[in-house]
Amino acid sequence: MPLTNSIKPGKQRKQLALMPLHLRHKLFNAPLSDELRQKLGVKRLPVRQGDTVRIMRGEFKGHEGKIVEVDLKRVRVFIEGAQRKKADGSPVYIPIHPSKVMIIKADLSDKRRLEIIERRKAGTSSEHSQEVA
Repeated sequence: MPLTNSIKPGKQRKQLALMPLHLRHKLFNAPLSDELRQKLGVKRLPVRQGDTVRIMRGEFKGHEGKIVEVDLKRVRVFIEGAQRKKADGSPVYIPIHPSKVMIIKADLSDKRRLEIIERRKAGTSSEHSQEVA
């Protein structure tokens, strides 16, 4: 007999499983490196394909590489070099959660991403000035 009376998923897990893809993008925030944090003026950004990241946890801890693919459905990123060989010898990327990586070099070629940075920078400076006063 199971420990709980219910076989339904917990409410938090259910919310994550049923979350629409356009809202799932908010789950892809990853911290920035110290140099990038100083340069851009924000603490974290959503990871994107083309960003260079360092893996902070797990089997590939310390490995750096570019993001090859972002899986919105499973909330995972695939990083070049973080691979394992299958039984037939072909390489397969290991899925890694975005919170377990640190962005080292952000791809700033997209103007919408620059708008996100400016918006976040404006939000943090006004909140900080109110806390100090």
